[in-house]
Amino acid sequence: MVTELAEAKNKYQSAFRALQQQNPTAKWVELLRESAMDRFELLGIPSVKEEDWKYTNLASLAKANFQPTSAERPIDNELANSLAGFSYPETRGTHLVLVNGVLHRELSSTSGLTNIVALDLSKAIADPTHGVTVREYLARNADYNDNGLTALNTAFLKSGVFILIPKDTKLDAPLQVTFFSDAQQPNSATFPRALVVAEENSSATLIESYVGTGEGRYFTNAVVEIVLKDGARLEHYRLQRESNNAFHVATTSAKLGSASSYDTTSITLGGELSRHDISVSLDHEGAECWVDGLYVVGSGQHADTHSVIDHSQPHCTSHQLYKGILDGNSRAVFNGKVFVRPGAQKTDALQTNKNLLLSNEARVDTKPQLEIFADDVKCAHGAAVGQIDEDELFYLETRGLNQELARSLLTYGFAEEVIAKIKTDSLRGQLDEAVLNRLHTQLEV
Repeated sequence: MVTELAEAKNKYQSAFRALQQQNPTAKWVELLRESAMDRFELLGIPSVKEEDWKYTNLASLAKANFQPTSAERPIDNELANSLAGFSYPETRGTHLVLVNGVLHRELSSTSGLTNIVALDLSKAIADPTHGVTVREYLARNADYNDNGLTALNTAFLKSGVFILIPKDTKLDAPLQVTFFSDAQQPNSATFPRALVVAEENSSATLIESYVGTGEGRYFTNAVVEIVLKDGARLEHYRLQRESNNAFHVATTSAKLGSASSYDTTSITLGGELSRHDISVSLDHEGAECWVDGLYVVGSGQHADTHSVIDHSQPHCTSHQLYKGILDGNSRAVFNGKVFVRPGAQKTDALQTNKNLLLSNEARVDTKPQLEIFADDVKCAHGAAVGQIDEDELFYLETRGLNQELARSLLTYGFAEEVIAKIKTDSLRGQLDEAVLNRLHTQLEV
C-alpha cells in the first residue's frame, strides 16, 4: 500500500512539472500551485491510517495509474449527443458545460445569464476586474493544507469556471454547471474547479452535475468553493452520476455571510468509489444552512460522505438530513461533525443520518458528531441503520401489492423525502426515474 501511494505521488509530480511549462499563468497562481504541490508531496494520497479515511481505502485508486489529461477533447456530434441527456428545459439558456474540467462555450448555453458573470477560471484570473475577486476567494475556503487530494486539485489548477452573482440580482432560472468526464482517454484524471460568489442580497439556484461517457474508468478530483455575502440566498443541487467504474473525490466548501441562506442537496448514484467532503462555515450572525443528501449504491460501490458544519458566531441555524440506500455488497460511510465554538450562543443545529439496507451483505459506518463549547444552544443528532419494516411490508401486501412491488414502494418513499426538496421539476422527475429504475433492476436480478 505504501509503495503504491508513493508511486502515484511521483507520477503526479512529473505531470505537474509538465503543466508548469505548458500552462504558465499569473504569478500569484503559480505560487499557489507550487505551494499546493509541496503540500501534496508532504501529505500524499490519504491512507486508512488517517482517522478521516479509516473506512475508505484508496489503494485501488493508487493502483489504477491514472494520468492527468492534458489534451482538450474536440467537439463532435458524439460528445454533443452524450450531453443532451443531461440538460433540462429549465436551464436551456443557463447551462455551462465543462469537458475534462475545461469550459466549452460551444456546448454551453448562456442567453439567460445577462446579469451573471460566468467565465473560464483562467480568463477570470487574467481579467483586471474579476481577477481581484478571484484572488480574494480562490483556495481560501477549500483549505489544501490538511487534505492531500484538495492540494492535488489546486496544484493542477489551470481551468474551471468562475461565477459571480451581482448584488441584488435574482436569477429566475436555475444555473446548471455540468462537469463531463470523457473516458476516451483511458485512465484519465481530471481536476474540475469552480468558484461561486453570490454578492449581497442576491438569489439563485445552482445545479452542479458530474457525468461521464458509458462505463469508462477515470478519476475525477473536484473542488467547488462558494461564498455567500450578507443576505445572499443559494439553493444548490449536486448530482454525481459518474460511470460505475469511475473514482470520484470532491470537496465543497461554503462560507456564509450575515443573514445568508445556503440550502444544498447532494445526490450520489454513480462511481465505483466516491468521496464527498463538504464544509460550511457560519461565521456571521443570522446565517442558516440546510445540508442534505441521498446516496443510492449497489454491488461493488463505495460511497463516503464527510461533512463539517462550523458554528462560530451566535444566532445561526443548521439542518442536516442524509439518507442512504444500500444493496448487494455495497458500502457507505457517513461522518458528520457539527462544531459550536465558544461564543456561538443561540445556535440551533440538528443532524440526522438514516440508512436502509436492502441486502444482508451491505454495510454502513455512520458517525454523527457534536462538539459544543457554548452553553445556550439547541443541538441534537442521531443515526439509524435498518432494513425494510416487516409490518409496513405486510400492510402493503394485505392491500393487494406483491412483495417485490411493496418493497420497491417503501424504498422509493424512503428516498423521496430528500428528492422532494428539489424544486426543479425536470431534475426531480429524472431523479425519481433513476431511483425507480435502480430498484426495478435490482428486483429483476
